[in-house]
Amino acid sequence: MIFSDNDENKPSKKDKNLKKMPDKTKDLEAVSTEFDETYEKTIRPKTFDEYIGQKSLKETLKISIEASKKRNVPLDHLLFYGPPGLGKTTLANIIANECGTDIKITSAPALERPRDIIGILMSLKGGEILFIDEIHRLNKVAEEILYPAMEDFSIDLTTGKSQTVKTMRVPVQKFTLIGATTKAGALSGPLRDRFGIIHRLEFYTPTELQKIVKRSAKILNAEIDDEGAMEIALRSRATPRIANRLIKRAGDYALVKSDGKITKKTANLALNNLNIDALGLDNTDRALLKLIIEKYNGGPVGVETLAVALGEDIRTIEDVYEPYLLQSGLLMRTLRGRTVTKQAYEHLGYKIPAGLDNGQMGLFD
Repeated sequence: MIFSDNDENKPSKKDKNLKKMPDKTKDLEAVSTEFDETYEKTIRPKTFDEYIGQKSLKETLKISIEASKKRNVPLDHLLFYGPPGLGKTTLANIIANECGTDIKITSAPALERPRDIIGILMSLKGGEILFIDEIHRLNKVAEEILYPAMEDFSIDLTTGKSQTVKTMRVPVQKFTLIGATTKAGALSGPLRDRFGIIHRLEFYTPTELQKIVKRSAKILNAEIDDEGAMEIALRSRATPRIANRLIKRAGDYALVKSDGKITKKTANLALNNLNIDALGLDNTDRALLKLIIEKYNGGPVGVETLAVALGEDIRTIEDVYEPYLLQSGLLMRTLRGRTVTKQAYEHLGYKIPAGLDNGQMGLFD
């Protein structure tokens, strides 16, 4: 475009200088992303001594790792299962550190083609650990490739076409497979049986979460007292991942709205601002329970119906929301569907229907 000297649309020197200025928004986004990634890596404990909770599991793993070192053989294949956010990936990294070996991390949905899993298995070095998250979502072909690799440390490859097809067995280095899943029942029997060590990760106690919150606050250089840490712990749904997320939000609130110290009052205000109540329920949790109470007289109601009514995926309801609601005694699964408990009516302030006495005990009883 050509501009005359008098053209009002001609860019001024100021406009030209503005174009040359760097995009501060992108810079801030990059810094924020880098901070989140650094924080995520930093808060992950590196050894069993740093890892808080899962006491019996830690003791079992220590013995297994020490025995494998004395025998000079790879650790048996391990399967960890339980709700998300309880530390399955963290444990896998700790095991690798304690064994003094490297770890390769992937997820089952990423292993779509046979060559994906074959390439990883062929690249493993002796004693290395392969961690597969969401292992229950492995496709049948990838699963069958894993069978001989887990048992005999070899894989079966085919060459040729039609009548000239030949099968040959190729050895791979001895390795340890660690699988993580939120649905142990979704694993096929043959795959599950090939794991030598199978453990379920349990929900955390408020005291354990309080220690995790204080440790994360120290990493964030945030000042927090015992009562403030306990307040965050009680609202963390018995899950370390949520506790670590809430401590960041409480730290932000304390920095902007207070003197920077996270006390019980500050934590309470910060979490109320996030619509997280005293039991750690968020808007979706409460919407799910209220839907069953108000529209279906407390249940039973099918999970498919709940998913449609809430606009949520069935898997999200089953894997993210239900485990904690079940564990805390607010929800029950029956053969006919989901029903809410007396505790749910009480917590949400509803009048308890006459004759409702399901006797459900939860985390807070």
